Parts: sequence; structure tokens; C-alpha cells
Amino acid sequence: MMLKLLIKKQLAEIFRSYFYDAKKNTRRSKTSTLLYFLLYILLMVGILGGMFTFLALLLCEPLSEAGMGWLYYLLTGMIAIFLGVFGSVFSTYSGLYLAKDNDLLLSLPIPVGAIILSRLAGVYLMGLLYSAVVSIPSAVVYLIFNFSFKAIVGGLMNVLLISVFVAILSCLLGWVVAKISQKLKNKSYITVLISLAFIAGYYLIYFKAQSWIQELVANAALYGEEIKGKAYFLYLLGRAGEGDILPLLLVILLILALTGLTYLMLSKSFIKLATSTGNGTRRVKAMRSAEQLSVGQSLLKNELTRFTSNANYMLNCGLGAIMLPAAGIAMLIKGEELAAIFESMFGGERAGCTQIIMIAAVCLMASMNDMAAPSVSLEGKSLWIKQSLPVTGWQVLEAKLKMQLLLTIIPAMICMLCIMPCFGGNLAEKLLALIVVILYVVFMSCVDLFLGIRFPSLHWTNEIMPIKQSMSVFIALFGGLGVAMLIGGLYFAFGWRIGLTAYLAAAAVIIAALSALLLGWLKNSGAKAFEKL
Repeated sequence: MMLKLLIKKQLAEIFRSYFYDAKKNTRRSKTSTLLYFLLYILLMVGILGGMFTFLALLLCEPLSEAGMGWLYYLLTGMIAIFLGVFGSVFSTYSGLYLAKDNDLLLSLPIPVGAIILSRLAGVYLMGLLYSAVVSIPSAVVYLIFNFSFKAIVGGLMNVLLISVFVAILSCLLGWVVAKISQKLKNKSYITVLISLAFIAGYYLIYFKAQSWIQELVANAALYGEEIKGKAYFLYLLGRAGEGDILPLLLVILLILALTGLTYLMLSKSFIKLATSTGNGTRRVKAMRSAEQLSVGQSLLKNELTRFTSNANYMLNCGLGAIMLPAAGIAMLIKGEELAAIFESMFGGERAGCTQIIMIAAVCLMASMNDMAAPSVSLEGKSLWIKQSLPVTGWQVLEAKLKMQLLLTIIPAMICMLCIMPCFGGNLAEKLLALIVVILYVVFMSCVDLFLGIRFPSLHWTNEIMPIKQSMSVFIALFGGLGVAMLIGGLYFAFGWRIGLTAYLAAAAVIIAALSALLLGWLKNSGAKAFEKL
């Protein structure tokens, strides 16, 4: 009974934003909840599921005709595992060991095993939501070409076993991060670097996938024999997906054994890691005079400290700060080639299209910085501290706004300066392009903070909720994408008729005016709304 209640609580936390309106502190209507779930289904099933269904169709028919259905299941299974771990590992550590109610639950007469199992249920569900986007379409596509009772059993077990294996890997990676965090003063940077390595690997695979698929299909028999000879266990995994009884039983037994070992490992380390505050080493610091800061500087330092000490915050809301300089360096190396390609595609009568694509691309990457959107919600139950300080609401909001501006404008300018050698155009167009990008950053920073005030989510037990699952972040992310595409799309529609210089000047005036309106709202109505939260 206790375990059932804990699992129900864990599931309610994961889907809390779908049922609960944090701003009004009331339960959402059934219609609103239904719309939220329909939107989630559209994104996960419609878009991601559609992509992987198309991939499965490319792989299944040629491999099935070659009698290598096992290789098809092995490839799609590896993709499902990678996506499942990638999608859930960022929240596993905080969900298992850093949940805000860990101390409360451990102080109650609740068996530790029940707490661990409820946490594992949440980890399993997150992994399932991501891995099933690949494993279910791959099983359905396989049944289209190879329908049989054995194939049905194999497909169903493949979905289940992959989701369990994803949960095991996520727990192990979360445990590794937890152990490392005991030895480090600030683990956030290490977590971010590891996560960025995952992201880089993901995009490398994504861009190389088409050529790899063609190579694999053309030489399927050769690669199949290599796997059988050097990695026989992987061959068994593929055969299990096809529904072969003996390989399926062996894989089930292995997954069960790994699950038991994972639970045993967590049960022995959970209390220590969940209640750990560091490695306990006493550090002696040299005395130094404290630097006196102004109110604005102190508030800004507080915001930056929160951002840099939270790996989830940096990864989900600050990726643009890394992507922009990286893209700039890439453009220094390959910029002229890309510009020539765009010019050959969009040149001719529509002059300036190459330049507007570059501007829109920089704006798009800048929109990945939306740290102002969850900044109000991250105050959580400590919001009263900021409200009780001898500072105005605008001073607090200004610090949140400055943080996003500081962490976005500088990388965006670096990116634009790197692009300039291959940008083309005259000096006026280059200056206007830089101004438009800067104004876009200012505008989206104001929009993100506006959304943070309008859609606060202050009652949370896990910081992942305001960072990844809040309405403010959702709208900020897709809104920034929409505005960047609008800047480019309007030029392609009719802006080229008036020329790039006139279009950029008009865009700068419009964005500046909208930014001024938003800034005025934030200083007055926004500050008052913040003080009343």
C-alpha cells in the first residue's frame, strides 16, 4: 500500500504541470489537461515517432529480405537505448538523489526500499517515454513485413526489455555522477562537459546516419558475420527481437540479473548519497577582504551563481552560450563553402538571402539561451527571501534579465564576428545584421522573463520541473524558434523586394520598439506582479 502511494506521488510529480496550474494554485480543467497531453503526443509521437518510423522503413525491408531481421532489431534497439538514456539521464541523478523531499521521506516510518522503488518507477517511466518512440515504431514496421505470432511476442518483449535496460543504464550513470559529486566541490561543470560529449556524439551520428545506413544495407551480410563472430551477445539481442525463444530467454535472464544488481547497489548507497552534502573534507581558506558590491551587482552574482551551480539549468537553458562560439569557429573554417552553396540556391533575383539565412541561424542558436524563463520559478519556496529584502521587484527582475543578456549577447557577437568574412554585403548591411541579432537577444530575453512572471511554477519538489516541464520554458523555446524563422521567412516572402539594407533597418526598428514595450511592462506591471507572487 505504501509503495503504491509513493509511486502515485512520483508519477503525479512527473505530470504535475499537466494537471496543476501553479499560477492560479488550482487544478487544471479537463479540457486544458487534455490539450496539454495532445500537444505532448504531437511532439513525441507525431514528430519524433514519425522520424524513427521513416528510419525503420528504410532499414526493415532490405534487411528482412536478406534474412537479417536480427540486425534490424539490433540497430533500432541501440538507437532506442541511446535516445532513452540521453533523454532521461539528465534527470536521473537529481530525481534519485537530489529530490527536495528526500529528507522528509527518510524521516518518516517508510521502508527505504519503498522509496527507492518509487524513485526507480519515475526513472523507468522517463526512459520508456523516450525509448518507446523508437522501439514501438520499429516493432510495428517489422510486423508489416514479417507478421507472425513469434514476431508479435518478440516485438512486445523488445519494447519492454529495452525500457528496463535504459532504466538500468540511467541509474548507473546517475550513481557514477553521485559518487563523483562527493569528491568535487562543484560537479556542475563536469556534468555539463559529459552531457555535451553525449550531445556532440548524438549530432555526429545524426548527420552521418544517411551514409552509414547506405553502407550498412549494401554490406549487411559482411557486417552481420562480423557481429556474429566478435560480438555474439549482440547477435542474441537481435534474435530476441525476432522472437526466437532461446535468445529471448537468455536476454530476459540477463536483464533480470542486471536489475537485481542495480537495486542492490542503490539500496546500499541511496541513504549516503541522498543525504550527502560533500566529501566532508575540511578546507582552510586564506582570509581576504570582501569586495563590497552594489545591490544590482549582488543580485546579478546571485543569479549567475545559481546558474553555474546547476548542471540541469546550464544544459537545458544555456546551451546557446556554447553553440554560438562553436558555430562561429565552424563558419571560419567552412563558411565560404556554405555561403557559396546558399548563394547558388537562393541567389539571382533574391539578393541577400544568404545573409538573412546566416542572421536567422544565429538568432535560432541564441534562442537556446532561455535562462530567464524559469528563473522566477526556481526561487520556489524561497521566493519570500527576495521579496523581503530592501530591494524593489524590478531590481530582482533586472538581475535575471541581465544574466541572460550577458550570457547570450557576448557569444552571439563572437559568432557574428566570425561570420563576417563570408557574410558578403556592404558595411551598412554588416552593422545592421549585428544590430538585429543584438536586438533579437534583448527582445527574447524580455519575452522569456515576461513568460517567467506570467507562468510561475513555485511549488515543486524537483528543479527539473521548472527547468524542463514548465509552460514558460516551453513557450520560450518554441517562441524563440518562431521569431528567428519569422525574420528569415518574411525576407524570403517579400523583404528581398526592398533590399537587405532596408529590410534589416525596418526589422531593427520593429524589434527595438517591441523590446521597449516589454521592458516598460517588466519595470512596472511585471515588478508589481513579482512582488505579489
